Amino acid sequence: MDALLVLADGTVLRGRGFGARGTVLGEVVFNTGMTGYQEVITDPSYTGQLVTFTYPELGNTGANDQDLEADEPAAKAVITRELSPLASNWRSQGRFEDW
Repeated sequence: MDALLVLADGTVLRGRGFGARGTVLGEVVFNTGMTGYQEVITDPSYTGQLVTFTYPELGNTGANDQDLEADEPAAKAVITRELSPLASNWRSQGRFEDW
């Protein structure tokens, strides 16, 4: 699905969406970690924010139930350059995109 990121100054960035459909409003923040994306997304300190991951690929280690800071995502949205179609980690219980 197509997605748009519209900034307050009117800049429009186009991309491909994944996960839930809808419109969200919030502050765009960034995280520079190479791993730990599940912890970041469920970390209450990111509540209501649109998290940009600066590491170019997200999801390559998959998803699991052990790497959560809370039961529900706190971030409103995830922004990444590329979403890995494969999950390669011995702890993975599935693809990040399906989590």
